[in-house]
Amino acid sequence: MKRLIVELIPDVEQGGFTARVPDIPAYGEGATEDEAIADLRQALFAYIDEFGVDDAMARLNQPTALRPLDLELEDPIRA
Repeated sequence: MKRLIVELIPDVEQGGFTARVPDIPAYGEGATEDEAIADLRQALFAYIDEFGVDDAMARLNQPTALRPLDLELEDPIRA
């Protein structure tokens, strides 16, 4: 069993969530985080069925290092 990092993106306008694994082009949507993850699971199985597990695993990239970045962002129109 391979553990995957899942990104959950809330939809602030429509409500609900999108779930994705950043390196695999498969997405899930749902009203709750759990529903989005369940939908993502189905999308991942469909991706693997179409392209194979080796393709999916080859796409996964684990970051070698994570560091915080302090960055001041300006709105160029208002600056």
